[in-house]
Amino acid sequence: MNQAENIAYDLVMVTLSISLIVLGVILFLACKKKPVKSEETLPVKLCARAYPLMEIDAATDGFNHRRIVGQGRLGTVYAGTLEQVELVAVKRIHPVLVLSNAGFGFSSVLKWLSLAHHPNVVPIIGFSEAPGERVILMEFVRMASLQFYLHQNPDGVSLLDWNKRFRIAAGVARGLQYLHEVVAPNIVHGCVKSSNILIDVNFCARISDYGLNFLAPLEKRGLVGYVDDEYWNERGGGATKESDIYGLGVVLLELLSGRGCEGGLLSKWALPLIKEMSYSELLDPRLVIPSDMKPLIRLAKVASACVGNSRKCRPCVAQVVTILNNLETQVCL
Repeated sequence: MNQAENIAYDLVMVTLSISLIVLGVILFLACKKKPVKSEETLPVKLCARAYPLMEIDAATDGFNHRRIVGQGRLGTVYAGTLEQVELVAVKRIHPVLVLSNAGFGFSSVLKWLSLAHHPNVVPIIGFSEAPGERVILMEFVRMASLQFYLHQNPDGVSLLDWNKRFRIAAGVARGLQYLHEVVAPNIVHGCVKSSNILIDVNFCARISDYGLNFLAPLEKRGLVGYVDDEYWNERGGGATKESDIYGLGVVLLELLSGRGCEGGLLSKWALPLIKEMSYSELLDPRLVIPSDMKPLIRLAKVASACVGNSRKCRPCVAQVVTILNNLETQVCL
């Protein structure tokens, strides 16, 4: 074998050796098992935590009346401080409702409801139960309810101009759509009304008290006017998605007119005005009527469809959201 043949042979052997080494590395990497994530590293949907009643008592200074921030048909809401840091809203259910629901699976329902997480929904973060006591802990929204802004605060009108009202209307609808169509199983709110819609520091609407109607299904106080007539029927009545849509329609009428629900009188007053296109009489007289009335007229027609039809003829929440999102974009740009 001459020198040229020796060089060629050496080159072939070197190339073959390098190829074998590269192939070996590739096979090693391909066959190497990837580490399996432990269950602790996998994302987990957290549900509400159970708190000892003593801890809730300490967080509210013994349910001190000075910490009361609201009262409603289901209970009294206190501003609580957990571990001296976290500010929470503590809803203490009325004792008479606790006694009437003594055998109900309170903790199971609260754990299910606490899986709801959406920008337009107030999250439930904990609960507590003891003999004669049922308590719900929610995120503390550092502003007042829509009812307060519209009907109780003298400065509320100047803060809630038409742009903000369109934004609130769309936000409420999106939150309700999330409860009706995204959470599994779906959640029927049961009492959609302005006092259950909180407005945060950015004037974003956030729905509270969803799914709690099981605590007082027949309690009319605070419910009349925000649910349809079918709600009170013994057969096929009660809280449904359709009754929620009715409540949404009433809230839209409140935003348009600035008037309170007044036990159902608002819808009876407003529907004929919408039908007769008497919008100047319908709209909140405390606000300047804009030059372009089309968005307000469209909003009024949506409200009319929600409250003026029977359950089977009402729009679903997805249809309402589509329209209100478009109106919000059109008005707030």
